[in-house]
Amino acid sequence: MLSVVIPTLQAAQTLAATLDAVTASGIADEVVVADGGSSDATRAIAARRGARVVETTPGRGPQLAAGAQAAAGDWLLFLHADSIPGDGFVQAVRAFLADPENRRRAGVFRYALDDPSPAAARLAALVNWRARALALPYGDQGLLIARAFYESLGGFAPIPLMEDVAIVRRIGRRRIVHLDAAIVTSAERYRRHGYLLRPLRNLACLALYFLGVAPRRIARLYR
Repeated sequence: MLSVVIPTLQAAQTLAATLDAVTASGIADEVVVADGGSSDATRAIAARRGARVVETTPGRGPQLAAGAQAAAGDWLLFLHADSIPGDGFVQAVRAFLADPENRRRAGVFRYALDDPSPAAARLAALVNWRARALALPYGDQGLLIARAFYESLGGFAPIPLMEDVAIVRRIGRRRIVHLDAAIVTSAERYRRHGYLLRPLRNLACLALYFLGVAPRRIARLYR
């Protein structure tokens, strides 16, 4: 059984498309939306589309952890609320689940943006290089993992930011499988803040995390 877990906060503009794509794929046995206190239509959208809504404290780490705890599946797929499965997604998921060796591994997808511009293509290429060369995929590349393996790692840390970096470091380079399918993420934040400034801010946050700065302090900078 595969459970899809999606953390949300004020995600009304993007969540419907994500849930519709997941439903259309037919791959999920259930969808759990872990909401951190949205005041918009996020929870209503999720409920109308048959998702199970779990209300929890805000912060991506706590929300992902709460969603995983509420999920019934022995396999978990973590997605962001502005990310849509791309071509080959279903085949890649099924192939990963079918291999017994992957019960002690985690699958991540290629990164793509819903923007045809050269700037978006350059950013996607850089992100995919980082994911492979440095073994640092981020949460917007999804995470497909067996529940037993997830729990043996301690699950997502209850931190507001860098929860994705923390868990992939515990998974380890040799246990990360790069799947032959993309997850297409909304480029709105890059169109709004710029294809240079936002990646530089993300890089600064990552550097601060590796220097030992508390994630809560980094989250203030990120916002």
